[in-house]
Amino acid sequence: MGKSSTKPKGATSYRDTAFGIIPRSKLINLEIEGTKRGLEYIENLLSRQKDKKISPDLILGLHKVSFSCILPKWAGKLRVIQVAFSGKEAPAFYQLSELVMNFCRDTEERISHLPNQDKENFVLDVVALLAWFQHKFVFIHPFQDYNGRTARMLTILILLRLGLPPIELRSETESDRRSYLNAMQKGDQGDLSLLEKLISQALTESLENIKNL
Repeated sequence: MGKSSTKPKGATSYRDTAFGIIPRSKLINLEIEGTKRGLEYIENLLSRQKDKKISPDLILGLHKVSFSCILPKWAGKLRVIQVAFSGKEAPAFYQLSELVMNFCRDTEERISHLPNQDKENFVLDVVALLAWFQHKFVFIHPFQDYNGRTARMLTILILLRLGLPPIELRSETESDRRSYLNAMQKGDQGDLSLLEKLISQALTESLENIKNL
């Protein structure tokens, strides 16, 4: 998210937006609108192909549709600079093409090995897959910004492909955001249990909401 390792932890620069320097409140509204466009893009893709695969082209297209109105110069393009986020360096930008391709292949391979939906461990295995997916995507950090939002939209695509409802990880409060960041940092240490817990809670809520309709 930051543009160099010298930026403060968690910092993000918006100086290169299509609107110049804008208040955070206005940016949030643009981000919400962008995410809505991204989810509509996913819905349209799945309406044409229910088993739409995760691919580099899909990832780049989703990012461009979602955020080009904010960052027209590089939305939908792999970053070409080195960045740091959450206190650590992202992988080298010149490795991104290969990393994203391998990530997509790994994702589809893991999806192909999920148990049938009627199996008792189906949901648990899906949660484990999604935790790995979100953490790995953000770790690769293919874009200069909005990697987390893109990962969460792609998570919804996978859920819909699997016949499960979309989820929304809580982010309304500072405590929610801290919990998510802590879960991702635990993932850096090889422990995805906290992220799995957050995703499991969100999925349980979505399934309960469907039952109560």
